[in-house]
Amino acid sequence: MANKSNAGKAARGQRDSKRIIATNRKARHNYSIVESFEAGVALVGTEVKSLRQGQASLADAFATVDDGEVWLRNLHIPEYEHGSWTNHDPRRNRKLLLHRRQIDTLIGKIRDGNLTLVPLSLYFSEGKVKVELALARGKQAHDKRQDLARRDAQREVLRELGRRAKGMN
Repeated sequence: MANKSNAGKAARGQRDSKRIIATNRKARHNYSIVESFEAGVALVGTEVKSLRQGQASLADAFATVDDGEVWLRNLHIPEYEHGSWTNHDPRRNRKLLLHRRQIDTLIGKIRDGNLTLVPLSLYFSEGKVKVELALARGKQAHDKRQDLARRDAQREVLRELGRRAKGMN
């Protein structure tokens, strides 16, 4: 009987993998990531259908902790085009599903260390919508410039090593 269940999983294939819907590309530029978490998202049916079409925007999204619950705010999921009067509000607040212990540690770290919660990516994992949430500290302008300079220097080093490997120098 165990072979049948494994064969079913192999036939589905896509369910076991992680399919990314949206990423917050600016987050790693504007924040230095301290720690990251995976959280489930409480959604309604038309939101899931819209996400299955690959439509979402994390551009202005952020997370807050209110009354011991974590909420994702400003996540834009457009209305489902084939929906009727049951369609959802595109920018409604969505509850994040975390364990109580995780929420308590988040509350402590946010209160102590001048940190914020930033969503990094939204994806399907085993058929469920998940969000990668980061505990992050905002970067100053000079930190951003240093990171860009470091990245450019690293790129130049790799380019030079590639030239030497090809025997161009």
